[in-house]
Amino acid sequence: MRLAIFISTLAFISAGTYAMIRYAQGYRPTTTGAIKGTGLLAVNSFPTGAEVYINDKLTTATDNTLNLDPGVYQVNIKKDGYHSWSKNLTITAELVTSTNAQLFPSTPSLEPLSYSGALNVIPSPDGTQLVFTVASASAAAKNGIYVQDLGSSPLSLNKTARQISRTNSDYDYATSTYTYSPNGSELLVSFPSGAHVLLDTTRFNDISVLKDVTVRLPQIFSEWELELARTEQTRLLTLPDPVAQIATTSATNLYFSPDTERVLYQATATFTLPPDLIPSLPSSSTQPESRTTTAGNWYVYDLIEDKNFLISEGTLPSPLPSAKPTKTPPPPAFLPSKLLLLSDLTAKIPAELVSSPSAFRTLQQGYSVSQTLTLFNAQYSSLFAGNVQWYPDSSHLIISRDSGIDIIEYDGTNRITIYGGPMDPSIVYPWPDGSKLITKIQFSPDTIPNLYTIKLK
Repeated sequence: MRLAIFISTLAFISAGTYAMIRYAQGYRPTTTGAIKGTGLLAVNSFPTGAEVYINDKLTTATDNTLNLDPGVYQVNIKKDGYHSWSKNLTITAELVTSTNAQLFPSTPSLEPLSYSGALNVIPSPDGTQLVFTVASASAAAKNGIYVQDLGSSPLSLNKTARQISRTNSDYDYATSTYTYSPNGSELLVSFPSGAHVLLDTTRFNDISVLKDVTVRLPQIFSEWELELARTEQTRLLTLPDPVAQIATTSATNLYFSPDTERVLYQATATFTLPPDLIPSLPSSSTQPESRTTTAGNWYVYDLIEDKNFLISEGTLPSPLPSAKPTKTPPPPAFLPSKLLLLSDLTAKIPAELVSSPSAFRTLQQGYSVSQTLTLFNAQYSSLFAGNVQWYPDSSHLIISRDSGIDIIEYDGTNRITIYGGPMDPSIVYPWPDGSKLITKIQFSPDTIPNLYTIKLK
Protein backbone atom coordinates (compact mmCIF):
# COMPACT_ATOMS: atom_id res chain seq x y z
CA MET A 1 0.00 0.00 0.00
CA ARG A 2 2.75 2.42 0.95
CA LEU A 3 4.63 1.53 -2.21
CA ALA A 4 1.56 2.30 -4.32
CA ILE A 5 1.10 5.66 -2.57
CA PHE A 6 4.79 6.47 -3.10
CA ILE A 7 4.64 5.57 -6.79
CA SER A 8 1.43 7.57 -7.26
CA THR A 9 2.91 10.59 -5.50
CA LEU A 10 6.11 10.36 -7.54
CA ALA A 11 4.12 10.09 -10.75
CA PHE A 12 1.97 13.08 -9.80
CA ILE A 13 5.00 15.21 -8.97
CA SER A 14 6.79 14.18 -12.18
CA ALA A 15 3.72 14.91 -14.30
CA GLY A 16 3.24 18.27 -12.60
CA THR A 17 6.87 19.22 -13.06
CA TYR A 18 6.76 18.23 -16.74
CA ALA A 19 3.56 20.25 -17.22
CA MET A 20 5.09 23.30 -15.55
CA ILE A 21 8.19 23.07 -17.73
CA ARG A 22 6.11 22.81 -20.90
CA TYR A 23 3.92 25.68 -19.72
CA ALA A 24 6.99 27.82 -19.11
CA GLN A 25 8.19 26.93 -22.62
CA GLY A 26 4.97 28.36 -24.01
CA TYR A 27 2.85 25.28 -24.59
CA ARG A 28 -0.88 25.83 -24.02
CA PRO A 29 -3.98 23.62 -24.39
CA THR A 30 -6.32 24.50 -27.25
CA THR A 31 -10.11 24.33 -27.37
CA THR A 32 -9.81 20.93 -29.05
CA GLY A 33 -7.75 19.57 -26.17
CA ALA A 34 -4.46 19.50 -28.12
CA ILE A 35 -1.26 21.02 -26.71
CA LYS A 36 0.14 23.76 -28.96
CA GLY A 37 3.52 25.46 -28.71
CA THR A 38 3.52 29.24 -28.31
CA GLY A 39 6.15 31.92 -27.96
CA LEU A 40 6.51 34.68 -25.42
CA LEU A 41 6.49 38.37 -26.30
CA ALA A 42 7.93 40.52 -23.52
CA VAL A 43 6.63 44.00 -24.31
CA ASN A 44 8.77 46.37 -22.30
CA SER A 45 9.46 50.04 -22.84
CA PHE A 46 11.51 52.85 -21.34
CA PRO A 47 9.66 54.73 -19.91
CA THR A 48 7.03 52.20 -18.91
CA GLY A 49 3.25 52.50 -19.09
CA ALA A 50 2.92 52.69 -22.87
CA GLU A 51 0.10 51.25 -24.93
CA VAL A 52 0.89 48.11 -26.94
CA TYR A 53 -0.84 47.52 -30.27
CA ILE A 54 -0.46 44.12 -31.93
CA ASN A 55 -1.60 44.00 -35.54
CA ASP A 56 -3.25 47.41 -35.00
CA LYS A 57 -5.28 46.24 -31.97
CA LEU A 58 -4.76 47.66 -28.49
CA THR A 59 -3.71 44.56 -26.57
CA THR A 60 -1.97 45.48 -23.34
CA ALA A 61 0.39 47.97 -21.73
CA THR A 62 4.09 47.76 -21.05
CA ASP A 63 5.56 46.00 -19.11
CA ASN A 64 3.84 42.67 -19.73
CA THR A 65 4.48 39.24 -21.24
CA LEU A 66 2.10 37.66 -23.77
CA ASN A 67 1.76 34.12 -25.12
CA LEU A 68 1.40 34.24 -28.90
CA ASP A 69 1.18 31.63 -31.62
CA PRO A 70 4.32 31.43 -33.77
CA GLY A 71 4.29 33.94 -36.62
CA VAL A 72 5.07 37.52 -37.59
CA TYR A 73 3.34 40.31 -35.68
CA GLN A 74 3.30 44.05 -36.16
CA VAL A 75 3.98 45.57 -32.76
CA ASN A 76 3.42 49.27 -32.08
CA ILE A 77 4.17 50.94 -28.75
CA LYS A 78 2.72 54.37 -28.12
CA LYS A 79 2.86 56.84 -25.25
CA ASP A 80 1.63 60.43 -25.12
CA GLY A 81 4.50 62.89 -25.53
CA TYR A 82 6.84 60.33 -27.11
CA HIS A 83 7.67 59.10 -30.59
CA SER A 84 5.97 55.80 -31.40
CA TRP A 85 7.98 52.59 -31.70
CA SER A 86 7.16 49.97 -34.33
CA LYS A 87 8.62 46.67 -35.54
CA ASN A 88 7.56 43.46 -37.25
CA LEU A 89 8.60 40.76 -34.78
CA THR A 90 8.80 37.03 -35.44
CA ILE A 91 7.51 34.91 -32.57
CA THR A 92 9.00 31.43 -32.33
CA ALA A 93 7.69 28.57 -30.21
CA GLU A 94 9.46 28.12 -26.85
CA LEU A 95 11.45 31.37 -27.25
CA VAL A 96 11.10 34.82 -25.67
CA THR A 97 11.15 37.91 -27.89
CA SER A 98 11.60 41.28 -26.17
CA THR A 99 10.80 44.70 -27.54
CA ASN A 100 13.21 46.72 -25.34
CA ALA A 101 11.63 49.84 -26.82
CA GLN A 102 13.42 53.07 -25.94
CA LEU A 103 10.86 55.87 -26.36
CA PHE A 104 12.19 59.35 -27.11
CA PRO A 105 10.25 62.54 -26.32
CA SER A 106 8.48 64.17 -29.26
CA THR A 107 8.96 67.66 -27.78
CA PRO A 108 12.33 67.63 -25.99
CA SER A 109 13.34 70.72 -24.05
CA LEU A 110 16.22 72.92 -25.18
CA GLU A 111 18.57 74.49 -22.62
CA PRO A 112 21.75 76.57 -23.05
CA LEU A 113 25.01 74.97 -21.94
CA SER A 114 27.27 77.95 -22.75
CA TYR A 115 26.57 81.69 -22.75
CA SER A 116 29.66 83.39 -24.19
CA GLY A 117 29.99 81.45 -27.43
CA ALA A 118 31.74 78.19 -28.27
CA LEU A 119 34.34 77.64 -31.01
CA ASN A 120 36.31 74.55 -32.05
CA VAL A 121 34.23 72.13 -29.98
CA ILE A 122 35.61 68.60 -29.63
CA PRO A 123 34.80 65.71 -27.25
CA SER A 124 37.31 63.86 -25.13
CA PRO A 125 38.22 60.31 -26.25
CA ASP A 126 35.93 58.75 -23.62
CA GLY A 127 33.11 61.25 -24.27
CA THR A 128 32.98 62.53 -20.67
CA GLN A 129 34.19 66.04 -21.52
CA LEU A 130 33.88 68.73 -24.17
CA VAL A 131 36.58 71.29 -24.81
CA PHE A 132 35.89 74.56 -26.62
CA THR A 133 37.16 78.13 -27.08
CA VAL A 134 35.47 81.29 -25.86
CA ALA A 135 36.44 84.41 -27.81
CA SER A 136 33.61 86.86 -27.13
CA ALA A 137 33.28 87.06 -23.36
CA SER A 138 32.44 90.42 -21.80
CA ALA A 139 35.76 90.42 -19.95
CA ALA A 140 38.95 89.67 -21.86
CA ALA A 141 40.22 87.49 -19.02
CA LYS A 142 37.34 85.10 -19.66
CA ASN A 143 38.44 84.37 -23.23
CA GLY A 144 40.36 81.13 -23.65
CA ILE A 145 39.90 77.37 -23.59
CA TYR A 146 37.23 75.74 -21.46
CA VAL A 147 36.42 72.16 -20.46
CA GLN A 148 32.81 71.13 -19.87
CA ASP A 149 32.50 68.03 -17.70
CA LEU A 150 29.58 65.81 -18.72
CA GLY A 151 29.05 63.92 -15.48
CA SER A 152 25.72 62.35 -14.57
CA SER A 153 25.94 62.69 -10.78
CA PRO A 154 23.65 65.26 -9.09
CA LEU A 155 26.69 67.35 -8.10
CA SER A 156 27.96 67.64 -11.68
CA LEU A 157 24.71 68.18 -13.57
CA ASN A 158 24.75 71.96 -13.17
CA LYS A 159 28.49 72.46 -13.30
CA THR A 160 29.58 75.29 -15.57
CA ALA A 161 32.56 74.91 -17.86
CA ARG A 162 35.94 75.55 -16.24
CA GLN A 163 38.65 77.59 -17.90
CA ILE A 164 41.94 75.74 -18.35
CA SER A 165 43.89 78.51 -20.14
CA ARG A 166 43.50 82.18 -21.01
CA THR A 167 44.03 83.83 -24.39
CA ASN A 168 46.79 86.46 -24.52
CA SER A 169 48.24 88.76 -27.17
CA ASP A 170 50.69 86.14 -28.45
CA TYR A 171 48.49 83.04 -28.34
CA ASP A 172 44.90 83.30 -29.55
CA TYR A 173 42.95 80.11 -28.91
CA ALA A 174 40.19 81.25 -31.28
CA THR A 175 42.49 80.60 -34.25
CA SER A 176 44.08 77.44 -32.86
CA THR A 177 43.40 73.76 -33.49
CA TYR A 178 43.71 71.06 -30.87
CA THR A 179 43.18 67.44 -29.89
CA TYR A 180 43.12 65.35 -26.73
CA SER A 181 45.71 62.79 -25.76
CA PRO A 182 44.27 59.23 -25.90
CA ASN A 183 43.76 59.14 -22.12
CA GLY A 184 42.17 62.60 -22.05
CA SER A 185 44.63 64.09 -19.56
CA GLU A 186 46.29 66.52 -21.99
CA LEU A 187 45.28 68.83 -24.81
CA LEU A 188 47.75 69.58 -27.60
CA VAL A 189 47.14 73.05 -29.05
CA SER A 190 48.53 74.23 -32.39
CA PHE A 191 48.70 77.99 -33.11
CA PRO A 192 48.98 79.59 -36.59
CA SER A 193 52.35 81.02 -35.52
CA GLY A 194 53.76 77.49 -35.47
CA ALA A 195 53.90 77.21 -31.68
CA HIS A 196 52.48 74.15 -29.91
CA VAL A 197 51.68 73.69 -26.22
CA LEU A 198 50.40 70.87 -24.05
CA LEU A 199 47.65 71.81 -21.60
CA ASP A 200 46.72 69.82 -18.51
CA THR A 201 42.94 69.33 -18.78
CA THR A 202 42.53 68.96 -15.00
CA ARG A 203 43.74 72.46 -13.97
CA PHE A 204 44.30 76.03 -15.11
CA ASN A 205 47.40 76.50 -17.32
CA ASP A 206 49.26 79.82 -17.51
CA ILE A 207 50.26 79.90 -21.16
CA SER A 208 53.04 82.45 -20.51
CA VAL A 209 55.06 79.83 -18.64
CA LEU A 210 54.30 76.82 -20.86
CA LYS A 211 57.05 75.42 -23.05
CA ASP A 212 56.75 75.12 -26.82
CA VAL A 213 56.71 71.38 -27.67
CA THR A 214 57.08 71.76 -31.45
CA VAL A 215 60.38 69.84 -31.61
CA ARG A 216 58.82 66.97 -29.65
CA LEU A 217 55.71 66.65 -31.82
CA PRO A 218 56.85 63.56 -33.78
CA GLN A 219 57.58 61.70 -30.56
CA ILE A 220 54.34 62.86 -28.89
CA PHE A 221 52.28 61.77 -31.89
CA SER A 222 54.08 58.41 -32.06
CA GLU A 223 53.49 57.70 -28.37
CA TRP A 224 49.80 58.56 -28.70
CA GLU A 225 49.46 56.47 -31.83
CA LEU A 226 51.07 53.49 -30.12
CA GLU A 227 48.48 53.75 -27.33
CA LEU A 228 45.68 53.83 -29.92
CA ALA A 229 47.20 50.95 -31.89
CA ARG A 230 47.18 48.70 -28.81
CA THR A 231 43.50 49.43 -28.23
CA GLU A 232 42.73 48.92 -31.93
CA GLN A 233 44.46 45.55 -32.00
CA THR A 234 42.61 44.32 -28.90
CA ARG A 235 39.23 45.30 -30.31
CA LEU A 236 39.69 44.17 -33.91
CA LEU A 237 40.83 40.73 -32.77
CA THR A 238 37.30 40.20 -31.38
CA LEU A 239 35.94 40.23 -34.95
CA PRO A 240 35.38 36.93 -36.80
CA ASP A 241 38.25 36.33 -39.25
CA PRO A 242 36.23 37.11 -42.41
CA VAL A 243 34.91 40.31 -40.85
CA ALA A 244 38.39 41.34 -39.70
CA GLN A 245 39.67 40.73 -43.23
CA ILE A 246 36.91 42.86 -44.70
CA ALA A 247 37.42 45.53 -42.05
CA THR A 248 41.05 45.96 -43.07
CA THR A 249 40.54 45.79 -46.84
CA SER A 250 36.99 46.84 -47.81
CA ALA A 251 35.85 49.13 -45.01
CA THR A 252 36.90 52.25 -43.17
CA ASN A 253 35.84 54.31 -40.17
CA LEU A 254 35.33 51.40 -37.76
CA TYR A 255 33.87 52.46 -34.42
CA PHE A 256 32.92 49.96 -31.73
CA SER A 257 29.78 50.55 -29.67
CA PRO A 258 30.32 51.56 -26.02
CA ASP A 259 29.69 47.96 -24.92
CA THR A 260 32.01 46.70 -27.75
CA GLU A 261 29.36 44.19 -28.91
CA ARG A 262 28.66 45.96 -32.22
CA VAL A 263 30.76 47.83 -34.74
CA LEU A 264 29.81 50.75 -36.96
CA TYR A 265 31.69 50.97 -40.25
CA GLN A 266 31.61 52.54 -43.70
CA ALA A 267 31.99 50.18 -46.65
CA THR A 268 34.60 51.14 -49.25
CA ALA A 269 33.66 48.35 -51.67
CA THR A 270 30.85 45.96 -52.47
CA PHE A 271 31.24 42.69 -50.57
CA THR A 272 29.04 39.96 -49.12
CA LEU A 273 29.42 38.66 -45.58
CA PRO A 274 29.39 34.84 -45.51
CA PRO A 275 26.55 33.29 -43.50
CA ASP A 276 26.94 31.74 -40.05
CA LEU A 277 30.17 33.48 -39.05
CA ILE A 278 29.10 33.06 -35.43
CA PRO A 279 26.94 30.26 -33.96
CA SER A 280 23.37 31.55 -33.97
CA LEU A 281 21.63 32.38 -30.71
CA PRO A 282 18.32 30.71 -29.78
CA SER A 283 16.54 34.07 -30.02
CA SER A 284 18.21 36.73 -32.16
CA SER A 285 17.07 39.68 -34.22
CA THR A 286 14.69 38.84 -37.05
CA GLN A 287 14.95 42.25 -38.73
CA PRO A 288 16.01 42.30 -42.42
CA GLU A 289 19.77 42.23 -42.91
CA SER A 290 22.09 43.78 -45.51
CA ARG A 291 24.87 41.23 -45.83
CA THR A 292 25.81 42.63 -49.24
CA THR A 293 27.16 46.14 -48.86
CA THR A 294 27.41 49.20 -51.12
CA ALA A 295 30.50 51.41 -51.09
CA GLY A 296 29.97 54.57 -49.06
CA ASN A 297 27.08 53.30 -46.96
CA TRP A 298 27.25 52.97 -43.17
CA TYR A 299 26.50 49.62 -41.53
CA VAL A 300 26.42 48.01 -38.10
CA TYR A 301 27.70 44.48 -37.59
CA ASP A 302 26.46 42.70 -34.45
CA LEU A 303 29.25 40.60 -32.96
CA ILE A 304 26.88 38.61 -30.78
CA GLU A 305 24.16 37.75 -33.30
CA ASP A 306 26.14 37.79 -36.59
CA LYS A 307 23.80 40.35 -38.14
CA ASN A 308 24.67 43.19 -40.53
CA PHE A 309 22.33 46.17 -40.85
CA LEU A 310 22.24 49.20 -43.14
CA ILE A 311 22.17 52.40 -41.09
CA SER A 312 22.62 55.26 -43.51
CA GLU A 313 23.36 55.76 -47.18
CA GLY A 314 26.44 57.73 -48.05
CA THR A 315 29.18 58.26 -50.60
CA LEU A 316 32.93 58.00 -50.54
CA PRO A 317 34.59 61.08 -52.03
CA SER A 318 36.79 60.39 -55.03
CA PRO A 319 40.40 61.52 -54.57
CA LEU A 320 40.69 62.24 -58.29
CA PRO A 321 38.54 64.34 -60.67
CA SER A 322 36.15 62.28 -62.82
CA ALA A 323 37.11 64.09 -66.03
CA LYS A 324 40.37 65.48 -67.35
CA PRO A 325 40.54 69.09 -66.19
CA THR A 326 41.29 71.91 -68.57
CA LYS A 327 43.18 73.72 -65.82
CA THR A 328 45.31 72.56 -62.96
CA PRO A 329 42.79 71.49 -60.33
CA PRO A 330 43.03 72.79 -56.77
CA PRO A 331 44.35 70.33 -54.20
CA PRO A 332 41.60 68.02 -52.94
CA ALA A 333 39.94 68.99 -49.69
CA PHE A 334 41.28 67.19 -46.64
CA LEU A 335 38.72 64.56 -45.72
CA PRO A 336 39.59 62.95 -42.38
CA SER A 337 38.80 59.33 -41.63
CA LYS A 338 39.72 56.79 -39.00
CA LEU A 339 42.89 55.26 -40.41
CA LEU A 340 43.98 51.70 -39.67
CA LEU A 341 47.07 51.85 -37.48
CA LEU A 342 48.25 48.23 -37.81
CA SER A 343 48.85 46.25 -40.99
CA ASP A 344 48.93 42.89 -39.17
CA LEU A 345 46.32 42.55 -36.44
CA THR A 346 47.57 39.23 -35.12
CA ALA A 347 51.25 40.12 -34.78
CA LYS A 348 52.51 41.28 -31.41
CA ILE A 349 53.91 44.81 -31.25
CA PRO A 350 57.68 44.26 -30.90
CA ALA A 351 59.52 45.93 -28.04
CA GLU A 352 61.81 47.75 -30.47
CA LEU A 353 58.79 49.41 -32.09
CA VAL A 354 57.50 50.52 -28.72
CA SER A 355 60.82 52.10 -27.85
CA SER A 356 61.26 53.76 -31.24
CA PRO A 357 59.87 57.31 -31.47
CA SER A 358 59.38 56.92 -35.23
CA ALA A 359 57.63 53.54 -35.25
CA PHE A 360 54.05 54.77 -35.35
CA ARG A 361 53.59 57.58 -37.86
CA THR A 362 50.45 56.69 -39.77
CA LEU A 363 48.65 59.78 -38.49
CA GLN A 364 51.51 62.20 -39.18
CA GLN A 365 53.36 60.87 -42.21
CA GLY A 366 52.71 63.28 -45.09
CA TYR A 367 50.20 65.40 -43.16
CA SER A 368 50.38 68.90 -41.73
CA VAL A 369 50.14 69.27 -37.97
CA SER A 370 46.56 70.56 -38.17
CA GLN A 371 45.60 67.57 -40.35
CA THR A 372 47.26 65.19 -37.89
CA LEU A 373 45.26 66.74 -35.05
CA THR A 374 42.07 66.22 -37.05
CA LEU A 375 43.03 62.59 -37.74
CA PHE A 376 43.47 62.01 -34.02
CA ASN A 377 40.02 63.52 -33.43
CA ALA A 378 38.63 61.10 -36.04
CA GLN A 379 40.16 58.22 -34.09
CA TYR A 380 38.12 59.30 -31.07
CA SER A 381 34.76 60.23 -32.62
CA SER A 382 33.07 59.17 -35.86
CA LEU A 383 31.54 62.65 -36.25
CA PHE A 384 34.91 63.81 -37.62
CA ALA A 385 34.68 61.14 -40.34
CA GLY A 386 30.97 61.19 -41.15
CA ASN A 387 27.56 62.06 -39.78
CA VAL A 388 26.84 58.85 -37.81
CA GLN A 389 27.88 58.08 -34.23
CA TRP A 390 26.94 55.75 -31.39
CA TYR A 391 24.34 56.64 -28.79
CA PRO A 392 25.57 55.63 -25.28
CA ASP A 393 23.16 52.67 -24.92
CA SER A 394 24.89 50.81 -27.81
CA SER A 395 21.44 50.06 -29.26
CA HIS A 396 20.94 53.35 -31.13
CA LEU A 397 22.91 55.66 -33.38
CA ILE A 398 22.77 59.43 -33.89
CA ILE A 399 22.63 60.80 -37.44
CA SER A 400 23.27 64.53 -37.85
CA ARG A 401 21.84 66.38 -40.84
CA ASP A 402 22.12 69.97 -42.05
CA SER A 403 18.89 70.91 -40.31
CA GLY A 404 18.18 68.19 -37.81
CA ILE A 405 19.25 65.29 -35.64
CA ASP A 406 17.90 61.76 -36.08
CA ILE A 407 18.15 58.70 -33.85
CA ILE A 408 17.91 55.19 -35.32
CA GLU A 409 18.12 51.71 -33.83
CA TYR A 410 21.21 49.65 -34.58
CA ASP A 411 19.15 47.33 -36.82
CA GLY A 412 18.08 50.21 -39.07
CA THR A 413 14.54 50.52 -37.69
CA ASN A 414 12.66 53.30 -35.89
CA ARG A 415 14.47 56.30 -37.34
CA ILE A 416 13.00 59.44 -35.79
CA THR A 417 13.88 63.13 -35.88
CA ILE A 418 14.73 64.31 -32.38
CA TYR A 419 15.42 67.91 -33.34
CA GLY A 420 14.73 69.90 -36.49
CA GLY A 421 15.91 73.47 -36.63
CA PRO A 422 18.99 75.69 -36.76
CA MET A 423 22.13 73.90 -35.64
CA ASP A 424 25.71 73.06 -36.52
CA PRO A 425 25.65 69.45 -37.85
CA SER A 426 29.37 69.03 -37.15
CA ILE A 427 28.76 69.48 -33.42
CA VAL A 428 26.34 66.84 -32.14
CA TYR A 429 27.44 64.85 -29.10
CA PRO A 430 25.53 62.65 -26.63
CA TRP A 431 25.73 63.11 -22.89
CA PRO A 432 27.50 59.98 -21.54
CA ASP A 433 24.34 58.64 -19.87
CA GLY A 434 22.18 59.33 -22.94
CA SER A 435 20.00 61.84 -21.09
CA LYS A 436 20.64 64.63 -23.60
CA LEU A 437 22.30 65.64 -26.82
CA ILE A 438 24.62 68.62 -27.25
CA THR A 439 24.76 70.79 -30.34
CA LYS A 440 25.69 74.35 -31.31
CA ILE A 441 22.93 76.75 -32.31
CA GLN A 442 22.89 80.32 -33.60
CA PHE A 443 19.30 81.52 -33.60
CA SER A 444 19.95 84.76 -35.50
CA PRO A 445 22.86 86.54 -37.21
CA ASP A 446 22.89 89.06 -34.38
CA THR A 447 23.69 86.46 -31.72
CA ILE A 448 26.77 84.35 -31.10
CA PRO A 449 26.49 80.56 -31.46
CA ASN A 450 26.32 78.69 -28.17
CA LEU A 451 26.11 75.11 -26.99
CA TYR A 452 22.66 73.81 -26.17
CA THR A 453 21.39 70.54 -24.69
CA ILE A 454 18.40 68.65 -26.04
CA LYS A 455 16.85 66.72 -23.16
CA LEU A 456 15.91 63.13 -24.02
CA LYS A 457 15.14 61.66 -20.59
